Formats: sequence, C-alpha cells, structure tokens
Amino acid sequence: MIEISTSSTTTTLTVAGDLDLAERDQFPEIAARVVGLRHQLLVVDMCEVSFMDSTGAAFLISLADSNRKRGGATVLRGADQRDLFVIEICGALDLFRIDSDHHCENGSNDSGFRRPDGASTPA
Repeated sequence: MIEISTSSTTTTLTVAGDLDLAERDQFPEIAARVVGLRHQLLVVDMCEVSFMDSTGAAFLISLADSNRKRGGATVLRGADQRDLFVIEICGALDLFRIDSDHHCENGSNDSGFRRPDGASTPA
C-alpha cells in the first residue's frame, strides 16, 4: 500500500508492505500524481516496508531522479539497511537524503540484514 499526503511544500509517500514486482501496476499512477504535485521536497516513509526488490528500488529511483531534475530533494525516512543496500547496488543512493534522525513508531525497522562487505549503513 502506498499513500500520498501533502503539505504546502512537501509530498510524503507512506509505503507499507512489499514494494516489489507484484505492486508495479500502481507505480505509474503514483508517479504521475507525485510529479503533478510539483513540491520541492519528497519524503518517502519506509517504516512499514517489509520487503523491497529491484523493481521497488527502480520506482523510488525514478521518483527521486524526476524530483532532482525539477530542483527538488528526496528524503528516505525509516529505510532499513537492506533497502538502502538495494538502492546503493543500483548506483543511486546519491539521489536520496537519508533521514538518520527518524525513529519509526513501531520501534526498530531493522531486518537483521548485514552488508556482505561489513560496511556500516550508508548515510
């Protein structure tokens, strides 16, 4: 499930459940709505994401790239180490600001994933 909320300057996407190939049919409509809002700041709340594959990462990357081309910024909030790794492997982590100060309401969003190289969480 993906919900869109707005304030005067910010669009927030709240993602819950899986962000993967099975959900891709809704991506074009959501992307069109987000782009149409034309806010400078896009916040992607990932506190409730249970799984993200490369299809979900590609969706987020396309949103961030589109927002960057309009002079905006995209923030990942509550992203798990595993999710950040998927985006990093896609070569697109630099398109995002990582909200490392955010603490999800449901406690920890840590899946237990550890990077193969043992490096710390990207910031």
